Amino acid sequence: MNIQPTNPPTADLAAVKSRQHAAWASGDYAVVGTTLQIVGETLCEAVDLHAGERVLDVAAGNGNATLAAARRFAEVVSTDYVGTLLERGRERAKADRLPVTFLEADAENLPFETGTFDVVLSTFGVMFAPDHGKAASELVRVCRRGGRIGLANWTPESFIGRLFKLVGQYVPSAPGVKSPVLWGTRDYLKGLVGTEASVAAENRTFAFRYRSPEHWIEIFRNYYGPVHKAFAAIEPNARISLESDLMALIAEFNVADDKTMVVPSEYLEVVIVKAR
Repeated sequence: MNIQPTNPPTADLAAVKSRQHAAWASGDYAVVGTTLQIVGETLCEAVDLHAGERVLDVAAGNGNATLAAARRFAEVVSTDYVGTLLERGRERAKADRLPVTFLEADAENLPFETGTFDVVLSTFGVMFAPDHGKAASELVRVCRRGGRIGLANWTPESFIGRLFKLVGQYVPSAPGVKSPVLWGTRDYLKGLVGTEASVAAENRTFAFRYRSPEHWIEIFRNYYGPVHKAFAAIEPNARISLESDLMALIAEFNVADDKTMVVPSEYLEVVIVKAR
């Protein structure tokens, strides 16, 4: 009997992007996002950002890297394909009296000329673009020759990487869709950018600090798009099971010795330098 090889399923990336847009627009990511501000600050230091440089924040969310760059007197354009998230960033910039240009834009099709920016940033953002190759190509394209691209991406075995795997057991990804946490591996990133740029990366840790594990679940269930949509998509009994599994995951990572939650989550801090 001849067994014909089967091709891997091809994802409908347009449909995936539509569902992702709905997920990130649900809840209120800014409630979670503001706790990650330190990552934007350290990323700006990692790329050695200078005052006056032209900076693009891609998939900016509520603007952590945006604000960090603006505080260093850069000329910043903040982009995301979810307008409500940009509005949160706009409110923060106004409160801090920071001049920033906000623009709705798709990470896979950035509306800028080639080589427009000195520095391109993304913190836990561009990694979620469905078409990894196209998104990486756009990051490199809009960066000038000799410019820098700074990324912060969750690693596969981090707390958040494990969270995505757990949620995927209840709400599986569409066939053929690549995991966003691939962006948290050095070799994969080098493959994405190819020979057009050099890649340097360091493993860093962000600590999720909440009043309790229950408090974290409450916040993520109500405000973090992927978790919010997962709970909404499953039956009541499955919700109880998912909550129990989340508590077990937190217990595995929690280093607090009281009733609070301190959970370190590894991420890859990446500095890519475009060839001259």
